[in-house]
Amino acid sequence: MQLPVMPVMPFMRWRDEWRQPGALRADALAGLTGAVVVLPQGVAFATLAGLPPQYGLYAAMLPCVVAALFGASRLMVTGPANAISLTTMALVAPLAAVGSAQYIQLVLTLTLLVGVMQLLLGLARVGALVDKVPHSVVVGFTAGAAVLIAASQLGTALGITLPRGQSVFANVQAVFARWQEINPAALIVSVLTIVLAIVARPLSRWVPAMLTAVVGGALGAWVVAQAMPQWPALAAVPPLPGAFPELSWPDLRIDTVRSLFGATLVMTLLALTEAGAIARAMARRRGDALDGNQEFIGQGLANIVGSFFSSMPTSGSFNRSGVNAEAGARTPLSAVFASLFLVVILVFVSPLAKWLPLAVVSALLFVVAWGLFDTREMRRIWRDEPVERAGLLVTLTATVTLSLEWAILLGLTTSLLAQRFSKSR
Repeated sequence: MQLPVMPVMPFMRWRDEWRQPGALRADALAGLTGAVVVLPQGVAFATLAGLPPQYGLYAAMLPCVVAALFGASRLMVTGPANAISLTTMALVAPLAAVGSAQYIQLVLTLTLLVGVMQLLLGLARVGALVDKVPHSVVVGFTAGAAVLIAASQLGTALGITLPRGQSVFANVQAVFARWQEINPAALIVSVLTIVLAIVARPLSRWVPAMLTAVVGGALGAWVVAQAMPQWPALAAVPPLPGAFPELSWPDLRIDTVRSLFGATLVMTLLALTEAGAIARAMARRRGDALDGNQEFIGQGLANIVGSFFSSMPTSGSFNRSGVNAEAGARTPLSAVFASLFLVVILVFVSPLAKWLPLAVVSALLFVVAWGLFDTREMRRIWRDEPVERAGLLVTLTATVTLSLEWAILLGLTTSLLAQRFSKSR
């Protein structure tokens, strides 16, 4: 499929779709759902990165808008991400005390350096390599990410506090070992939210199923709390900080840039690998062509802008992109709406955050994970494309057991070797 020519302002390619009946409404409702979902995620991911909560929320604002307007993906949402958060702490913690002013300054500087590197790679046309990623690798990566999402939400959905950053096996093992600690209220609310998200799908034309599930799950939690006051209270979204991001200034002294050189290379590889794979997966979902170079440029600009507005490093988010697609988004304008609604929520509705249990959000992410696990496509590849079986299996396994960047690299290597071996026979 030939890629469309990008206009000077990439977001103008969607202008014809914005004129279609119901398009703006669909994007607005999808954005509202995404804003609700990112509230606890932004706080959690910032904490995971060793930063104050607001840095995760700010990463879901201006960087999200810039990536949506200047990237190439229709449905991918940029912002704080699990793997990026973990990697941020792993890379910066050896250089400064976690949470200190120096640490925050280094993270902001890393955000800028990663953005510059991404922008340069996009301008150098290296992003075209995204289109060379075999389909089986994308499917395997998506399925593996679905497993990671589900495993990461097990503890919250059951009301059990599990250490962050554990492997899938460790999370499952911990749940079985501590099954007596399961909070019945969390389990009931999680199941109710999942059921509502499934049952409400036929009504998504009017109200996104995800939004119905959020409201219904929160109401269900209130009813359970009134009926069973003896059960432990459900954890809710914590107090929210100010709505508008503060101006920030990265440290561009030579010594600082030099100390972050290795971290910049690793983070750029991870961020672009993750964003590229998610963008490909989202494009395949809608049958779109994807300009990898433009997506690299969009990601780079997002991080550059974010570094001056108190944002941690950002990339494509599997969780939010899945929610965006499930909620009926049609164009990147849904991500812009999500950022705007997030600001509105923080300004006017932050006192209501205490009524949104984390179990509700975890249940939504289970629904998203199930949607990302494309069993039909996996069966088709396994049945009709035997050469791609190894790439699919290795990528899926490595995504679940290893880091995301290694999963992509191993999947690509396996797929290329399988293709070469097949041709040599």
